[in-house]
Amino acid sequence: MAKAMQPQKMRFSQAIQTPMYKNLVNNTLGDPARGARFIANITSAVAVNPALQECNPGTILAGALLGESLLLQPSPQLGQFYLVPFKSKAKRDRQGNVIEPASVKAQFVLGYKGYIQLALRTGQYKRLNVLEVKAGELSGWDPFEERFHEMHFIEDFEKRAAMPTVGYIAHFEYINGFEKTLYWTADQMMAHADKYSQAFSAAAYKKLLNGEIPQDELWKYSSFWYKNFDGMSKKTMLRQLISKWGIMTAEMTTAYERDGRVMMPDSTGSGLLPEAAEYADAGQSEQEPPKIERTAKTMDLPEPEADAVEEAVDLAAL
Repeated sequence: MAKAMQPQKMRFSQAIQTPMYKNLVNNTLGDPARGARFIANITSAVAVNPALQECNPGTILAGALLGESLLLQPSPQLGQFYLVPFKSKAKRDRQGNVIEPASVKAQFVLGYKGYIQLALRTGQYKRLNVLEVKAGELSGWDPFEERFHEMHFIEDFEKRAAMPTVGYIAHFEYINGFEKTLYWTADQMMAHADKYSQAFSAAAYKKLLNGEIPQDELWKYSSFWYKNFDGMSKKTMLRQLISKWGIMTAEMTTAYERDGRVMMPDSTGSGLLPEAAEYADAGQSEQEPPKIERTAKTMDLPEPEADAVEEAVDLAAL
């Protein structure tokens, strides 16, 4: 089995021009013209984003190629996928010798709109939606029948946005009539994020909402769960709903398995390999990971699903 390439100490604009990286692009995309456009676009996009310039070039390229191969757009406006910088710790062998120095890597993170896009491509879904539930809108949830006794959604947009979120609901219906509904309370979602996200703490989130975090420490709270809890909650609902009851194509399975992973080119430049999930912050793994902490201000990223994109890691040119 091919091993992943070790981090390169060169600028992305230099690394992308090496024969190995060019071959990787052409092998992955299978079209030289498409590959040339991809290289030009990603080079320009990285050049204007200081956060991505800090990352290992191979992880930027591999993450962007994965998104491109899935025909997903990295534009923050579309919210289909993101490349998120993470500072990884040095890796050592059993004798304590450094086998991989500390570095900043780009992590592939699938947005909840990306999940919707991949699901709709199957042609099997008649309806697919996910929504936060506000106080007073729904009551009497029956988990066996998968229905609410009453449903009264607040029509006024501004009034609804100001109301506290009490839960999340996801639903799909196939063209053959089969349908499935999933509902989680806000407390249930908070417990899930606290348990499975490496970089999120429910106690810290409460302090953040109450303004109890000092200004000079806010950069530590750049996890997507802190930045946009509702957006990550919607993604969690879709993952839970589709992975357990939905139709999973090979394309969707690839996206599902590599979501929240650091991707690297293999040593031959012929394919992509996921690293161990120790840097993942998708918070979706069903195995409880150790908690981690952001350790550099370059990790201070905006919410992934927001409309305000001026501070985002913007790869919209791709």
